Amino acid sequence: MGKVIATCTSEIKGVQKKNVHQVCLIEDYGIEGDAHAGKWHRQVSLLSYDRIQEFRARGAKVEDGAFGENLVVEGIDFKTLPIGTKFKCNDVVLELTQIGKECHHGCAIFQAMGDCIMPREGVFTKVLHGGVIKEGDNLEILEEA
Repeated sequence: MGKVIATCTSEIKGVQKKNVHQVCLIEDYGIEGDAHAGKWHRQVSLLSYDRIQEFRARGAKVEDGAFGENLVVEGIDFKTLPIGTKFKCNDVVLELTQIGKECHHGCAIFQAMGDCIMPREGVFTKVLHGGVIKEGDNLEILEEA
């Protein structure tokens, strides 16, 4: 089981997200007010707090949301889970649809550090059932594919 450390959104694409402390997820759409929401397979992005902390220990000065992640979760190593894994947090049910993504070449984190963890550590999900997620909530693995 994991613990939600931050819930982040941005109204436009291509910028770092900001921690808004609570988000409303809409079934088959994503996070209300987030630029990446829509009817596609990458509605909500998740990143492990533990991997972010390891990156910070290497000297990265990154805030929650800096990688474009929506949910920062402690205690789950998302990249080790198979596509199709389902997660539950309160009423929200998410399904893992993609692991990693190609990093755009102008990534400020990569330029500063020579590395970026989102392309290999970040995962994407679609919303099977909506609801509210806030900092401190528990995220559990409902079932692995």
